[in-house]
Amino acid sequence: MNELVEKLREEKILSREEFKILLAEGGEELHKAAREVCESVFGTDVYIRGLIEFTNYCGRNCNYCGIRSGNAKLERYRLSVGEILACCAKGYELGIRTFVLQGGEDDFYSDERLVEAIVRIKTNHPDCAITLSVGERSRESYKRLFDAGADRYLLRHETASDELYARLHPADLSLASRKKCLLDLKEIGYQVGCGFMVGSPGQTLGHIADDFLFIRELDPHMVGIGPFMPHADTVYADEPPGDLNLVLNALAILRLMNPNVLLPSTTALGTLSKKGRELGILAGANVVMPNLTPAVFRKKYMLYDNKIGTSDDAVKTKTKIAEQMQNVGRKIVVKRGDFGDV
Repeated sequence: MNELVEKLREEKILSREEFKILLAEGGEELHKAAREVCESVFGTDVYIRGLIEFTNYCGRNCNYCGIRSGNAKLERYRLSVGEILACCAKGYELGIRTFVLQGGEDDFYSDERLVEAIVRIKTNHPDCAITLSVGERSRESYKRLFDAGADRYLLRHETASDELYARLHPADLSLASRKKCLLDLKEIGYQVGCGFMVGSPGQTLGHIADDFLFIRELDPHMVGIGPFMPHADTVYADEPPGDLNLVLNALAILRLMNPNVLLPSTTALGTLSKKGRELGILAGANVVMPNLTPAVFRKKYMLYDNKIGTSDDAVKTKTKIAEQMQNVGRKIVVKRGDFGDV
């Protein structure tokens, strides 16, 4: 184990079989190495992002997702541009300098509407970054949003396996299309984030190893991973959630692969385990994402069951996360937290 950890620290890449061993057998030794690397780059700083879940409408029917188009039980909502701006204003008061606009693939939010939101956020808060997470769009759309002022884009690839991708998604979606979107985003100039679920139905250690190899090739600025969490109104309602230690091992490996990567400790990880966010930080993560979505809408943006923080307001959410970070010797900082901003 020591040899694999050191090899990864020095060479930043392992073979597929070596990744599988490290995933299966990694633990505190691996997490400690990742924590040390993270501290060497970022010190005790943790970047904070304000998450605004602005629509739970989605035209996709992915098998694992609670806001899938086929979920007739879900009460749908959309935030207006004015409501989005109000979320940003509250976040700014709380010291947040990156806003993440996340939603389903909702055709109502045309390029024109998103451009309006981006321009108005940047006008009100010119010192802030905007991250978009709104799924697959055309290259022309991505370029238009970038030119309007969007800085970053999160698009999880979900898996580097065509077979597993087909199991998780409807037939009208393909891994090839998802990869093309990620390449388009990088070429346009976004800070780009990919990522995957750990423990998704049918996933093997080999699949995760393939994810690492793909991430190494893509060389993203951000990687978002977390455990698979089931939702009662999906195809995989009865599947177990992802394994905590496997998620932590994957986070640690990603940190050792790319010491500068922006790596969130996710809400899903905090849902899986009471101390999940803190454990993620101790395994090499350096980003947290408190929710700025108005409380009245949070329970309607239920990607998975039992999501934490759905009844908290923005102030309580941010305060709670700040305390969690302090408990593990970290501090959240008032910075945009761009890639390479150290």
